[in-house]
Amino acid sequence: MQINQLTRVYRYDGIDLPIPPHLADDPQGLRAYHATLYPAILNAETVDAGVIGTTHVTEYRRAVGTKG
Repeated sequence: MQINQLTRVYRYDGIDLPIPPHLADDPQGLRAYHATLYPAILNAETVDAGVIGTTHVTEYRRAVGTKG
């Protein structure tokens, strides 16, 4: 059995976002932090994209549809 250490990556629109160490274990706080960089993240859906290589990817996906 082999144990691999995964690194967590948050992506928005194809861009890997920074993860401050003090927010690494707080998904709500991290989302608020990322929303200061990209305000559309507040309305985006959080999707677990799975494991790619040695990274666990979580994506913020913009809501698609019509207003109203």
